This record gives sequence, structure tokens and C-alpha cells, in this order.
Amino acid sequence: MAWFKRSKKSIEQSTPPDERRVKTEGLWTKCVNCRAIVWKKDLESNLRVCPKCQHHFRVHARQRIEMLLDGHWVEHDAHLSSNDPLQFVDTRPYADRLKEARRKLGMSDALLTAEGLLNGRPVICCSMEFRFIGGSMGAVVGEKVTRAIERAMEHRTPLIVVSCSGGARMMEGTMSLMQLAKVSAALSRFDEVRLPYISVLTDPTTGGVTASYAMLGDLNIAEPGALIGFAGPRVIEQTIRQKLPEGFQRSEFLLEHGFLDAIVHRKDLKSYISNALDFFLA
Repeated sequence: MAWFKRSKKSIEQSTPPDERRVKTEGLWTKCVNCRAIVWKKDLESNLRVCPKCQHHFRVHARQRIEMLLDGHWVEHDAHLSSNDPLQFVDTRPYADRLKEARRKLGMSDALLTAEGLLNGRPVICCSMEFRFIGGSMGAVVGEKVTRAIERAMEHRTPLIVVSCSGGARMMEGTMSLMQLAKVSAALSRFDEVRLPYISVLTDPTTGGVTASYAMLGDLNIAEPGALIGFAGPRVIEQTIRQKLPEGFQRSEFLLEHGFLDAIVHRKDLKSYISNALDFFLA
């Protein structure tokens, strides 16, 4: 019966359904601080800082180098990579995690070392990549930072390290923890030759990285709102059985209590470092 079936042909669609959709997916992002919807191109043009509330989004290691250095720069030690010395397995093999991170990011490990110019001044700059297993510090990261220190000593150039890390890499056990002493000893030698080391702490800088080179700068600078500490706030609360103060372990709290020298907005960071180097090397 005609009641239960279409008697006429349906109107043919002139364009396939997929082509009729407005293709806006991935063009917007939500600020985690103010919850504003931000056009991604506006975010990128603003150095990944929310134009509404000035929240600093995380920046990839290569982007950070490009923000700080003038145009052309040379990468060092890009070939160094972990060989999974402990054959570590938790929910999945460590070797698989390494392989996946290298494939996705095109990096051998969680740190990029670059040599270039900052406002015309030669510098060695290290930048950590949080997307590579949480920016964790294993034997390769420790070795790359140490080599960067030694290269800066050899070339008589200032050293800048931008930290963004969850701490020591548990998959490498004691070999990871040994990097704290290794890098700290190298920085002690660097101090003896009277060259400036500037440490930039971004969100997050925690664990063994905070306990070593991140807090050993001649000048320790942080971005606004960065989480900085050794153990996480929840771990501390559960250990001391007390509620922590508002803003605990954020860069503003640390500056107020003398753990930092300055908090610098991302747009001012390059000029601030340049002025600091002029002061150190005058």
C-alpha cells in the first residue's frame, strides 16, 4: 500500500553529505583556564597565549627554539637515542613507547639542542619536549644537556635551557637518576669558567629536572602560571596530611617565596634574556 512506501522518488542531493558539512573541526580550541573558545590561528599568532586571559599554553620544543633564536640555527646530537637498557615493561614495553614517540614527533628523545643567535649573540639553547614520554629525563636527555654545557664551554657562549618535564624517566631506573648528579657536576664546571646559564621553567617542570638543572641557573625565569615542584601537590598533601595553600607550586607562589628570580610573559622572554645576557657579559 502507498501508506507504507514512498510513491515518489526522493529529491536527489546535489552534493554528497560529507561535502555539505562545514569543515571547522580542529580550527578552534578551548582555553583550559578561562574556557573561552579561541580560533587556533589567533592562538598561534599570539605565541600560544590565550588572548582572553593570557594563559600560556604549552609550546613544542622546536617552536620554543624558533621563538628564541634568530632565524637559522643548527641542531646538535640529534642522533642520540635510548637503547632500553633495562628491557623495561609495564603496561607496554618501553621500547614500543620510544618507537611510537620517535615516529610521531620526529625526535630521538625528549630534548632538542640548538646553536644559533639570540638577538645577534651566539648561544647554546636546549628545549624539552613534553610530548615525548612526558618530557622525562633519561640517560639520553642527561647526556645531551651535558654535551650542550661542554659545547658552550668550548665555544665560550651562554647556555639557555628551557625545561618542560615530568621528571626522571622511571623506565631507565637508577641510570635516569644518575643524570641529576651528572648534569649538576657539568654545571658546576660551567660556573667555574664564569659563563652565564639561564634556566627557563615552563609548565610543567617537576621531579628530577627541578631537582637538578632547572633550579641551578644564574637566572631562574618562569612563565606565568607554570607548575613547578619536585613531588606533585596531591602527593605532598597525602604525605603531610595538610591542605596546601592556594596557588601552591605555581610560578607566582614560588616567586613570592624566593624560589624564582622573575616571571616573564612569553612575548617578552627573548628580549628579557637578551638584556640579562648583556648584563652578565658586560
